[in-house]
Amino acid sequence: MKIYILGIFCLLVLSGLTRAEDEAVDIDGTVEEDLGKSTIGSKTDDETVEREEEAIKLDGLNVAQMKAMRESAEKHEYQAEVNRMMKLIINSLYRNKEIFLRELISNASDALDKIRFMSLTNPDVLAATSDLKVMIKPDKENHALHIIDTGIGMTREDLVKNLGTIAKSGTSEFLAKMEEGDQQSQDLIGQFGVGFYSSFLVADTVVVTSKNNDDEQYVWESDAASFSVTKDPRGDTLGRGTQISLFMKEEANDFLEEHTIKDLVKKYSQFINFPIYLWTSHTEKVEEPVEEEEKAEPKEGETDDDVKVEDEDDEKPKVKMVDKTVYDWEVMNDNKPIWLRAPKDVEKEDYDAFYKSFSKDSDEPLAHVHFSAEGEVTFRSILYVPKTAPYDLYQDYGKATDNIKMYVKRVFITDDFEEMMPKYLSFIKGVVDSDDLPLNVSRETLQQNKLLRVIKKKLVRKALDMLKKMSDEDYEKFYKEFGTNVKLGVMEDHSNRNRLAKLLRWQTSNSDEGLTSLTAYLERMKEKQEHIYFMTGTSRAECEKSPFVEKLLKKGYEVLYLVDPIDEYTIQNLPEFEGKKFQNAAKENLNLQESDKAKETMEVLGREFDTLLNGLKDKILSSGIEKAILSTRLVDSPCALVASQYGHSGNMERIMKSQAYAKAGSSGIAEYFFFFFFFFF
Repeated sequence: MKIYILGIFCLLVLSGLTRAEDEAVDIDGTVEEDLGKSTIGSKTDDETVEREEEAIKLDGLNVAQMKAMRESAEKHEYQAEVNRMMKLIINSLYRNKEIFLRELISNASDALDKIRFMSLTNPDVLAATSDLKVMIKPDKENHALHIIDTGIGMTREDLVKNLGTIAKSGTSEFLAKMEEGDQQSQDLIGQFGVGFYSSFLVADTVVVTSKNNDDEQYVWESDAASFSVTKDPRGDTLGRGTQISLFMKEEANDFLEEHTIKDLVKKYSQFINFPIYLWTSHTEKVEEPVEEEEKAEPKEGETDDDVKVEDEDDEKPKVKMVDKTVYDWEVMNDNKPIWLRAPKDVEKEDYDAFYKSFSKDSDEPLAHVHFSAEGEVTFRSILYVPKTAPYDLYQDYGKATDNIKMYVKRVFITDDFEEMMPKYLSFIKGVVDSDDLPLNVSRETLQQNKLLRVIKKKLVRKALDMLKKMSDEDYEKFYKEFGTNVKLGVMEDHSNRNRLAKLLRWQTSNSDEGLTSLTAYLERMKEKQEHIYFMTGTSRAECEKSPFVEKLLKKGYEVLYLVDPIDEYTIQNLPEFEGKKFQNAAKENLNLQESDKAKETMEVLGREFDTLLNGLKDKILSSGIEKAILSTRLVDSPCALVASQYGHSGNMERIMKSQAYAKAGSSGIAEYFFFFFFFFF
């Protein structure tokens, strides 16, 4: 036992000596330079600044050159209006960060337009390069995104003026109104520079390198608090144009992904007039030489003659196929805006292909209209009618759709407008492009623009004209899919009620097959006929067998059969058509153009049967009818129950009872008054 305790004591002594050695201080008293710098949470300000400087790299400049360039740069403070604009953009105008790319590409397109316009009178301005384009190059290693254009470029003065100030009279007043929520001054947004500031939604630092024909190449740099401008020590690397380098925030690194950039370009900028190139990578199979094996040595006991001699063909270098990542520029906007071309120059195949490209519909459209509008607002548009209705068209009627794409100067703005088309035309798909609307604004802001209401009005008129001009065969297909929408339009859009009425189609007693229009009905009306007669029911057979239409059919009057539940609601909102009023055959006061002699006969007979009629009203059917009279409308049926002139018909009562919000167990008899018509021999 004593030996065991002694052993433990020795082990403790040894471990103590070892720990003391490890903790001993260096006897020469030297301290390492980076002591404490590697500890998280204790990094010095100098180290932080150094890291930030190293993080911002430009092609052709090392860290030392970047540092020297910054030290020699002219420092500037933003105008007070710009600082306020920054806050406004980040906190109010732009709800969606991804629009920064749309804005920068739009600015690049403007710069290219300017140099192209100048070249019309002075071709020498394109001496540096005549290739007008936009290039986008992501740099994941340095967390940077570069947008380059070969446009007009900016001089040193332009950089200070355009990117450091907002040279617009009344800007202060505009900003004050915006901050107060005033929506009347939205047209002031859209000046050059405002869209550029959206860069700070995704970037901590923005570096702009620009070369104008009239000046040397300069570098502008900003962190959103202040900016600096200096001459580029690399000299003329652009030739002409501008490069915007965004050094991205950590949460914005997704915008460096190739697929994200492609999606954004396709969504917002695929119809820009100039080609947009993206620096992309892809994998290719390439040949790679196989390392030759060392020449075989003769084995023991063999001579050189015994070694097999290879043929000359076998001595060709051997290769193998390997995967190699290849980088190249890929054009992103092959699709051209066909709405800018004259309709006579566009083939049907082009219209169909364009429709499929933006609508994601695999079927060809049923019809289209291509037009330009001028006046209070100028715009171009192409509208399409799909071949089939969406399966949920009426399940959530009135929900917001993205079928109309709004462009301003070929730049996509939004497809999320509330009622860009009225609800009943929500199935219409198309594009609208206007140069008169402000560009650098959010969807919420643009939606309040008064010009948008003018565009909507013209779109509706053109859409209805397109439907009117469809062939009978195509319109029959359309009405089968979207006929209910036309009827809803009659109920909702009173300003276009007459136009919509001409598009209505119903079954008729004049034909066993097909549908007829109201215009065709009027052409077949009998002489002196004052009303358009119709009968409602659940089916054509029910309408044909109804006692209400017996006399009408016998006398040769055409009767419309309304068999959809919505039809009677539609007629209630369409009191007349081309001066002719509608008459429900199931209601009282049906005018059958009786002669004066027939009317006198009915009055005499009425007095003779007065006792019977009063008995039916007051005793036999007292709880169910308002009155009982003799009728001339019946032929084979002894009697019929009809609704009062301003009451609901039996078919309408049935529809209302079947609706989800109808009061359970309610009886229509107490609410709707019926007349008892008695057939007289």
